Amino acid sequence: MQLFIIIAAILVQVFLTVKKISPFISLLIVSIFSGLALGMKPGDLIKSIETGVGSTMGGLALIICFGAILGKILEESGAAEKIAITLIKAFGEKNIQWAVLFTGFLIGIPLYYNAGFVILVPLVFMLAKKTGLPLLYIAIPMAASLSTTHCFLPPHPGPVILINAFKANVGKTLLYGICIAIPAVIIAGPLFARQLKKISSPVLNLYDSAIAGVKVLPKALPSFIIALLPVILITLSVIAENFLPKGIIQTAFLFFGNSTIALLLSVIIGFGYFGILQKVNIETQMQWLTNAISGIAMILLIITAGGVFKQVLTDSGTGIYISSFSSKWNMPPLVFAWMVTALLRVMIGSATVAGITAAGIVAPLLVQHNVSPELMVLAVGAGSVFGSHINDSAFWMFKEFFKLNLKQTFLSWTVMETTISILGLIGVLLLNAIIN
Repeated sequence: MQLFIIIAAILVQVFLTVKKISPFISLLIVSIFSGLALGMKPGDLIKSIETGVGSTMGGLALIICFGAILGKILEESGAAEKIAITLIKAFGEKNIQWAVLFTGFLIGIPLYYNAGFVILVPLVFMLAKKTGLPLLYIAIPMAASLSTTHCFLPPHPGPVILINAFKANVGKTLLYGICIAIPAVIIAGPLFARQLKKISSPVLNLYDSAIAGVKVLPKALPSFIIALLPVILITLSVIAENFLPKGIIQTAFLFFGNSTIALLLSVIIGFGYFGILQKVNIETQMQWLTNAISGIAMILLIITAGGVFKQVLTDSGTGIYISSFSSKWNMPPLVFAWMVTALLRVMIGSATVAGITAAGIVAPLLVQHNVSPELMVLAVGAGSVFGSHINDSAFWMFKEFFKLNLKQTFLSWTVMETTISILGLIGVLLLNAIIN
């Protein structure tokens, strides 16, 4: 009966998503009806809702907000453009795919997928026109980099949500995620793009001079340093925790390497360098902040509603019941987590919502099995990008920007996303074998 209720809840979520109902509202509706159907008393259900909101936002709100603000600073100041142009020049036209790949990877760490995509699309069109290469030959490495960082690396919302849900270590997740992301993005990016040369797409005049002469861009070195500062600080904290003796120095590294502190420090330095030193007035800088927060407001609400659904599944005992199938089917927990998330992704469309929903279902596996919470984060993250199709907004963004038909979009974007997902799972299983 519990399984039937969960399947029905997921189908209702899919139906409401198809009807264009906001996931924030639909997840709350599904959570409430699921709790009542699973036998929870109204009072207990209300407590679960409150607990779900508090436990989810308590570990996420500041991280996601600071990440969004840092991304907006880099976007508005031109630092993201400077990073892109610098890498293109450094690699040269012969290695254009690798230049775009590294550009997408570096910009994808601090920026959300949509923001990074919009920033880099003009660059892709300009390079395609300048080199005469097929558009997708250049576009796929860029999209693969952005998608891979989005699903594997904090401080993106998906990984951060899962880190919070599974009580994983941020630093370890970041390092494991980079180990998995690098081969995945190389195979799903440049290598896969070389198979798509026959797919043609028009290079529009709209982007002929998209990055030329728009603004005076900042210097390259500070752009790179500030963009990567959160990653640098978090990585140093992991090194300090494992290799430095306990004391003031280790404590300092661990403090500044905390994800919230690292992002806050990066934001302050970003405002100082790109704002104050560049003589941008304080009103404009605060407008950057306001726009960044308003841009993620709905994301925060969706995450909150997803946390409520997870809590309802946990408090009703359904999560433990579902996770028992892993043992009954003799399926490794990491594979089971990936499979559940992949199915949700195909049905729901949103990678973030699929990850949030799966977290409540597979979290009990961490208690029942000796599974690394960091690898569980990455297994769910890998599953969350599987099989992107017509119910995913990123699918349509890719299709419309590059003027592809549905078949071409399936053969390029959908195959790329699925490749990242499968390679991510393989990477997780290999790391699990090494660690254990």
